[in-house]
Amino acid sequence: MKIKRIFALILSGLGIIACVTNPVTGRSSIQIANNNEIMMAAATEYKTTLSTAKVVTGTVDANRVKNVGAKIKNAAYAYYKSIGRESALANYSWEFNLIQDPQQNAWCMPGGKVAFYTGIMPICKDDNGVAVVMGHEVSHALAGHGNERISQAMLAQYGGSLIGGSISNTQWAGVFEKVYPVGAQVGLLAYGRKQESEADEMGLQLMAMAGYDPRSAIAFWQRMEASATGSKTPEFLSTHPSPQNRIADLNADMPKALEYYKAAGGKL
Repeated sequence: MKIKRIFALILSGLGIIACVTNPVTGRSSIQIANNNEIMMAAATEYKTTLSTAKVVTGTVDANRVKNVGAKIKNAAYAYYKSIGRESALANYSWEFNLIQDPQQNAWCMPGGKVAFYTGIMPICKDDNGVAVVMGHEVSHALAGHGNERISQAMLAQYGGSLIGGSISNTQWAGVFEKVYPVGAQVGLLAYGRKQESEADEMGLQLMAMAGYDPRSAIAFWQRMEASATGSKTPEFLSTHPSPQNRIADLNADMPKALEYYKAAGGKL
């Protein structure tokens, strides 16, 4: 995505400091960009990505990505509706695709544009494994982590000047170049450790709401960690918490997730 396009979609947030609370985790974050504009830009980038990639259709894995994605999407809608927050998802336009690529990776762009790479499917193994990844990636979008990362960069560099709206176009472009390097995809934005941990927690709850066993998350992350070859870390783990911390956090979040799983008809 071109820097000028990203710059244009953020301008509408000038002077508006919004504190957003995640309805699943309770974590608050500053998000000052216009979410609708971000979604529009993400949809364009997603279309471009699919046009230049080999999209896999009709296979067991491709159908698995679509089916699991649909169930987690429906679970998210049901939960947001139950707490009166369904308007937050009104402009989402979901897509779930599998791309032929050996990378062990997956991502969800703002607005619900999801891509799995074939390289991660053997690590997922089954529906539960796909649900672990799907819940995690969808949570990045639902929690507004892309918006938050842009906001963090703007506030860190310009602080009070940002609120006053006195930032020049050149200064804004400089921020966006750091957050979105030229040629980078919206869905592949590097998240911080707090955001990755929140996506773990939220994703665990979402997969459980959708009827997938949250206990399978522990085994998935162990398989993912074991897949690292030599000193090379899979892209999917590049900014994630350490394996020990992740598993400890997942175990701490598990009782709540199991309640959702039981409510969804799961067997304990």
